[in-house]
Amino acid sequence: MPATAETIVGVFAHVDTTVRALEELRAKGYHDLTVYTPVPVHEIEEVLERDRPVSRVRLFTLIGGLTGIVSAFLLTIWTSLVWGLVTGGKYFQFGPGGIVGSSLPPFVIIAFELMVLFGGIATVIGMVMLGRLPRFRPSASFDPRFTNDRFGIAVHCAPGRSPSVREILRTAGAEEVRA
Repeated sequence: MPATAETIVGVFAHVDTTVRALEELRAKGYHDLTVYTPVPVHEIEEVLERDRPVSRVRLFTLIGGLTGIVSAFLLTIWTSLVWGLVTGGKYFQFGPGGIVGSSLPPFVIIAFELMVLFGGIATVIGMVMLGRLPRFRPSASFDPRFTNDRFGIAVHCAPGRSPSVREILRTAGAEEVRA
């Protein structure tokens, strides 16, 4: 949200009026929205998720998984070379044609396990970083009624567009519109 943005909050009593306001705001080009609901509502989620780009958390998972595979193979091959471990009835050694006389399939198990471990850890790190967590200050647009029985839409817009946002929220059925 830019530093010069203004936040307009609309308070709604019903799901259908909230969805109508969201549809109208999205149609008019307002995409920087925060929605507060007392319960999960699939209709609201559908409106918000429409045309949203795919999350970048999956890139964290991919990079973590690939790092796990590479580190597992490096670890298992290094330990076999340094300590002369017999794996699958064969010593691991390098020859003129590459890897000679080794059995790599047992290393795949370790690679799979570290892929899952590193991928899971990277996913959690990605969710925390991209979700900007933890949030130490509550949102200025939050109202305690949003945890009980009311729905809220906070629209972040340029100050010149706030009259248009207020009108959209009022005509959609907002009980209260405030800055």
